[in-house]
Amino acid sequence: MEIPHLTPAERRVWRAFPSGAAVDFRTSPDDDPASGGSWGPERSLRGDVLRALLLDDRRADGEVAALRITGARITGTWAPRYAAATCAIRLMECFFDAAPQLYGAEVRQLNLSGSVLPGLTAATLRVDGVLRLTGCRISGPVRLGGARVSGAIFLDGAVLTRPAPPEGDSSGPDGGASGQDEPLLALNQASCGDDLWAPGLKASGEVRLDGAVVAGSVRLDDAELAEPSGTALSAETLQVGADVRAMRIRVRGRVNLRGARIPGQLNLAHAHLANPGAVALRASSCVIGELWLRAAAPVEGLVNLRRSQLDLLHIAPDVWPERVSLDGLSYGTLAPHEPAARRLPVLERDLDGYVPYAYEQLTASYRKVGDDAGARTVQLAKQRRQRAGLAWYAALWGRLQDVTVGYGFRPMRAAAWLASLLLVGSVVYAVHRPPALKPAEAPHFNPVFYTLDLLLPVVDFGQEQAYAPAGWYQGLSYLLIITGWILATTIAAGVTRSISRPS
Repeated sequence: MEIPHLTPAERRVWRAFPSGAAVDFRTSPDDDPASGGSWGPERSLRGDVLRALLLDDRRADGEVAALRITGARITGTWAPRYAAATCAIRLMECFFDAAPQLYGAEVRQLNLSGSVLPGLTAATLRVDGVLRLTGCRISGPVRLGGARVSGAIFLDGAVLTRPAPPEGDSSGPDGGASGQDEPLLALNQASCGDDLWAPGLKASGEVRLDGAVVAGSVRLDDAELAEPSGTALSAETLQVGADVRAMRIRVRGRVNLRGARIPGQLNLAHAHLANPGAVALRASSCVIGELWLRAAAPVEGLVNLRRSQLDLLHIAPDVWPERVSLDGLSYGTLAPHEPAARRLPVLERDLDGYVPYAYEQLTASYRKVGDDAGARTVQLAKQRRQRAGLAWYAALWGRLQDVTVGYGFRPMRAAAWLASLLLVGSVVYAVHRPPALKPAEAPHFNPVFYTLDLLLPVVDFGQEQAYAPAGWYQGLSYLLIITGWILATTIAAGVTRSISRPS
């Protein structure tokens, strides 16, 4: 393009480009680019002119060329597809008539902070520096799938919305899928050499990070994501080098983190996750250092943590939803420390019903902090849940073990039974002494030891064989003998279970 074809506004940019000088078209620092559709030719630049500048080889002696524009209206389509631009690009607080088309382009740096765009197509973009979309207002899909950014990606304060698609809309080969099924922000398979920085991001559609690799951290603090009819945040097989911090995030729709690898924290403290009647949080098959839901609002919807491995799970009992899926979940530490009775109802809400592994994990977490009483409570609850699926005769025997010794996890209960029966037998036989079988040879009668002889199967004080009660006193003796055998058997079964349980 020859200079005579340029408008006065374009001439300013053309002259400033070789030296990297900034061109500011704003008439006031408070100019709102949302009103850019009404800006006249004095601050309008054609997209073709900007594309030609990026391909221009002019450089001022001793200067670094750069496209640095603020407060302009970009008319037509800025489409440097497949272009290899060695300069930095800064189009801040600009208004774009059409979505920029940067598919396959290579740039030194791209900064569109504060701009208003109807979309952005930049799949497979290469940025040898920072990609900055801070404070952008974008009313269409942002296509960054497969992008490679050596520095950080900034989306802090950006507002992404999805307009109603026009009739007959179809995307070209560079644009990807069209329609409401397309993610609003696509960073799938993208690579970021530093942090993905997006605190305060607002997206009224799906944010997709499937397969993305972030060398640093993902920051979504105070973000608001909404896709009530589907997935608000999809990050399947996401890999980060440090943390995913999403404190105070508000999500309406599903959060899908299946297969993610997060060596640091997945921090959802003070978060609000809501997807009533469906999955609110899916973090199955993940490997995560620490999962924090500290002080979060009660989750509305299913939480699926199946087969995940966590070093720390920080979640209060009242944060869990009414439906969970925890089969195969492994964790080292469970916080905050709560009585086992407050944790057990969560296991009873599992979609798979009775999940033995979940009880074993909870038991291990109590043992790890030295709370043996809590561990025994969990094991007792496990036996009771297991009993519900047994045949009637096995369930009857299980109930008997529960009542007598708490399946071996309540040994003092057996002592109480023995003490009570000993007291009853001693009083009854002290008042009504049974006659001796051989009075001349019988030892002195002692009601306490006589009752112990009846109750303890393997103990012989010589009282039981020497005296023979009659009538209902004989029936009482039979009852004490049978009860003693039952107690002995259940105690032996409980002790065996207690000793053989894994440490």
